[in-house]
Amino acid sequence: MKYDLFGDPLPSAPRRPVLAEAGALVEVLKALRVHPAVAWVERMNSGATKLGKRFVRFGFPGCPDVLGQLHDGRLLAVEVKGPRGRLRPEQKVVLARVADAGGVAFVARSLRDVVVALGPLDRVVASPCVDRGACGSVGLFAASRCGA
Repeated sequence: MKYDLFGDPLPSAPRRPVLAEAGALVEVLKALRVHPAVAWVERMNSGATKLGKRFVRFGFPGCPDVLGQLHDGRLLAVEVKGPRGRLRPEQKVVLARVADAGGVAFVARSLRDVVVALGPLDRVVASPCVDRGACGSVGLFAASRCGA
């Protein structure tokens, strides 16, 4: 039981689910955006919604959470999962297709999985254009990304 500053018991609030996958996605995207092997990455949103009388689908079944490209030209597909998350069958198929075609495809739960799949983050430096916004991005970047 938890108590407030005056020693009175706090009412038990309903527990909200921890958004572990959302936190993992932020960490993985940050790691991919600064990784020296990665040319570019983008978050892929998929799903469906109703716009007026029309039903619109975004993405495709099994679309990875992150798509990108490595500097050597290979496609990068990363499915991000929380600590207990499992791949759906269509996600397994898409990752297998990318890998079979010579791309790099993996499941990431944290920064560690990015390092295992792509190698260490050893050439990361602060971008000279972060403050100016010349890259159109925020944070740390590999020096080659900004032309430095």
